[in-house]
Amino acid sequence: MGGLRGARSPLTAAAREKSLVVVVPGPINTPTGGYVYDREMIAGLRQRGWSVHVRELVGSYPLPSPADRTAADSMLSALPEESLVLLDGLALGSLPEEAGRVSSRLRLVALVHHPLADETGLAPEVKSALFDSERRALQAVRRVVVTSAPTAAGLARYDVAPAKITVIEPGTERAPLARGSPGAVIELLCVASVVPRKGHDILVHALTSLRSQRCHLTCVGGLTRDVKWAARLQAQIRDEGLDDRITFVGDIGHAALDAYYDAADVFVLPTWYEGYGMVVAEALARGLPVVSTATGAIADLVGSEAGLLVPPGDVPALAAALTSVVQNTALRARLAEGARRVRDRLPTWDDAVQRMESTLEAAGG
Repeated sequence: MGGLRGARSPLTAAAREKSLVVVVPGPINTPTGGYVYDREMIAGLRQRGWSVHVRELVGSYPLPSPADRTAADSMLSALPEESLVLLDGLALGSLPEEAGRVSSRLRLVALVHHPLADETGLAPEVKSALFDSERRALQAVRRVVVTSAPTAAGLARYDVAPAKITVIEPGTERAPLARGSPGAVIELLCVASVVPRKGHDILVHALTSLRSQRCHLTCVGGLTRDVKWAARLQAQIRDEGLDDRITFVGDIGHAALDAYYDAADVFVLPTWYEGYGMVVAEALARGLPVVSTATGAIADLVGSEAGLLVPPGDVPALAAALTSVVQNTALRARLAEGARRVRDRLPTWDDAVQRMESTLEAAGG
């Protein structure tokens, strides 16, 4: 982690070679898809001989306090001149002035998982402020890395020239095919942090239409990012009388998550918006049929052969799709076969890291 703190003199040519500072808001080990992407890139670049220094910003991003911004400004200002810096968009989008002040002395690259203003549940004035802040911040960087083609297209609204953008899709770890549930109950699995954007409330509403079906839903994902929202969901489940049909298990380790994937029959993600949809790719890597929404890169991932996609927020459409896959054994088998074909086409992390390395080398020149 150390080695660059407090030094302001220019880096030597040797030090610049394959040297990178990665700036993230909060702990790098945060269990979300965006941080998994960051960690995989850091590990892969280090394997390729890069010296990668991680800077974890403390604060309430993407809405930092004045003290948070001052701390970020001090950190960026202390980096050696000509440092190559990859800034996670969750932080960068909130720091337009701070990025602008160092843009002439640092080689800045943005990593945008999805625009901050596209988060679900924001007040209009907050959405507008985040849009303006991120638009200005993106003008301060040399390159912008995004994780999907739809996100790249969406940055046109932020005045980012297409030639400045590189799409680097996440890799997907190879995994054994899921064996499915051992009994007569169809096991549905959702893997997502419990926040409004992921649409758990939509899924609960949809499941009220499946009371007569033999199915059970397990939700894996953090319950502490939005405690009030998680409490509202639990109350919704009780009010709908679905306590015995839905289980929330919170954040879990890799081995436990692998076990849930292995025991699942269908993967469900009722999200309002995704930049890419890494958990959808993880489900496809296990040959699981997918029921999700046509947003971000999910439609490209799933296609017509591996799942059923519905419009975000459409409860009747989601209920109909779930009913179909729960009731129709032949449909589940056909979609599972499609998922097995898709899994062979998924990019690897080696592919992604190679593209990231090439992009950073171009930005550092």
